Amino acid sequence: MNSLTNVTSDTVLHFGPYAFHLQQRLVLEGDQPLRLGGRALDILQVLVERAGSVVSKDELIARVWPRSVVEEINLRVHIAALRRVFRDGQGGRDGQDGHCYIATIPERGYSFVAPVRQALEVTPLPCDAFASPAHNLPARLTPITGRDAVVGSLVRQLPVRRCMTLVGPCGIGKTTVALRVAELLLQHYRDGVWRVDLALIDDPAQLVEHLTRTLPLGIGADVDALGRWHALLVLDNCEHLLEGCRTLVETLLTSAPRLSILVTSREPLRVTDEVLLPLPPLLVPPASALCSLDEVMSYSAVQLFVSRARARQQGFALREQDLKAVREICRRLDGLPLAIELAAAQIDALALVGLQAQLDNCFQMLTQGRRTAVPRHQTLKAALDWSYERLAPMEQTVLQRLAVFKSAFTDDAALEVISCAMLPPSSLASIMESLALKSLVSLEQVRGVTRYRLLNTTRCYALEKLEQSGALRTYEMRYAGYVSHSRRPSARHVALQLCE
Repeated sequence: MNSLTNVTSDTVLHFGPYAFHLQQRLVLEGDQPLRLGGRALDILQVLVERAGSVVSKDELIARVWPRSVVEEINLRVHIAALRRVFRDGQGGRDGQDGHCYIATIPERGYSFVAPVRQALEVTPLPCDAFASPAHNLPARLTPITGRDAVVGSLVRQLPVRRCMTLVGPCGIGKTTVALRVAELLLQHYRDGVWRVDLALIDDPAQLVEHLTRTLPLGIGADVDALGRWHALLVLDNCEHLLEGCRTLVETLLTSAPRLSILVTSREPLRVTDEVLLPLPPLLVPPASALCSLDEVMSYSAVQLFVSRARARQQGFALREQDLKAVREICRRLDGLPLAIELAAAQIDALALVGLQAQLDNCFQMLTQGRRTAVPRHQTLKAALDWSYERLAPMEQTVLQRLAVFKSAFTDDAALEVISCAMLPPSSLASIMESLALKSLVSLEQVRGVTRYRLLNTTRCYALEKLEQSGALRTYEMRYAGYVSHSRRPSARHVALQLCE
């Protein structure tokens, strides 16, 4: 057991080949600084100062994140990063791995198990020792809710998979998850992590220039300068530049073997060895959970709504009589984080009952967005506008007509209701497949049968567009006729004649 006494800011803690300079918040291996993020250094300091003792997970979280509510995965990720650093350093080459420095004590916590000795700061430090890991990540102002599993999966896989794509509809939180993963991997990459926001450009010809201008490559540099980089690139919002992004990513994977790429997009890039990770909605409680406040609060959609409502209205608290209304709000908003955040922002003006009553008019209700967000993330309608405007005219038409379906439907049902001479079955099938790839229509398997479904928010948006086109009444009647006569052999023939 180590006995560290009178540890002050000018103390240096030595273990193995490492020296931890507390005042400079720096760990040196010989004269080389280790690349550790701020949270990792905080955790290491707590463990080293109490070397030989067990520090519980709760205590570590309380010490390192004193004013935040964070997931336990944050702690596990930083512990794993510390172990990786010590395993890859001289300490690992001397026959030890990271666990010989930081041990997991089952059901109790963690313990720093290597011998530690302390001394006063007397050694001059190398001039570049204070350099922080390079990045251009924006400051995160709020905790992330309900994404532990997907964040953990990405953090574990990215360093070995190299190219992963987060896919999902607008408002699902792809950028939020990607930036959190980048934060947690900051200390892993020698040349840092870099977000390249492609929503800022529309011309594919600007893609390479935008990338090189975002990265610290110097004037006149091209992508060849990334050949030796050990870095993570977050290519954010790629869906409107798919061809250009596909070519760029394939080039980077070939020419920069130590580069990892995390893509966010509403559809896959379809590059070689791309690993797709669909981002699901937040969890909405079932009706059976409504008898318990604690049970409802265990669902991530409700957690997000309550946390944002509290930020908006001081003293907001969820009561048992509110459970049905909150569940209905989260359900009707499809568990989409953006929609839930925008709804919670209205809590002081409308209260829960008012929010629930306004759900059928959701795009007018959800208009008070985050002024610091890019325009297409400030409101739900703006986010859907951005997707809709990039569809081909026939894709827009099909999306509008599909909105008359009030629940999941098969491709046969879609053919009966919306196909016509100008939209034959062969074209309709390929367009529906395209809309599914673009995350505007979701697919589900029910007893071996593939069904399509529009999210409630997407359906409301498309119905509004169908009404503006003047065809809403026509297709509502055709849908009603299909429901009433779906078993009649002539139903499809009648529907085609009506369309013509």
